[in-house]
Amino acid sequence: MAKHVVVLASGETERFALPHLVRHLAEQGVVVDSIRIPPRHRALNADMAKRLIKVVWHEDANARPQKFVVLVDTNSSEPDDVLQPIRDELSGRMQDIAADLQFACAQPHLEAWYFADSKNLRRCIGRAPGHVDTSQPDQMANPKNHLRNLLGQRVYTARMSEDIASKLSASAILERSPSFRGFVSAVLNGGQEKEGRPG
Repeated sequence: MAKHVVVLASGETERFALPHLVRHLAEQGVVVDSIRIPPRHRALNADMAKRLIKVVWHEDANARPQKFVVLVDTNSSEPDDVLQPIRDELSGRMQDIAADLQFACAQPHLEAWYFADSKNLRRCIGRAPGHVDTSQPDQMANPKNHLRNLLGQRVYTARMSEDIASKLSASAILERSPSFRGFVSAVLNGGQEKEGRPG
């Protein structure tokens, strides 16, 4: 029997790309049912995460997920500085939600994960990644901006992000990106974050 997971993420780029990056998890009995994002480009903070979880939980009593994973970008901050306020606010404060709750981060942005599979990224965009250390993509200063520069005149959109993600190898990204490994581990079984129920 498959375990059903809902991921909360920050925006359209994640909503379109993440299903491709986690599709391999179905082989391990884990299905990501949906990627939920804040409405109207709002920030994914603790309050918004709480609202999204409640919306999903009460949408369909016959199709509730077993787990929620909150995924945030670290930007230039330390992962704990970003995750701790959300973790503190949500853990133990949602007694009516009987699902596991996990936290993960994309460091510094989801686009860093793309550079972890530089071979397929090059095929997809038609250019080499340039002078970046693709063996340590989580250390890139601004992967989103670097990707935009590589695209030249092409505009980077959520649909383009989806197209790129669909052509990448999750195993290559897992090998080089600790933050992607942390996210996948949270989706599968809790990983680096303490597994618990929000209530």
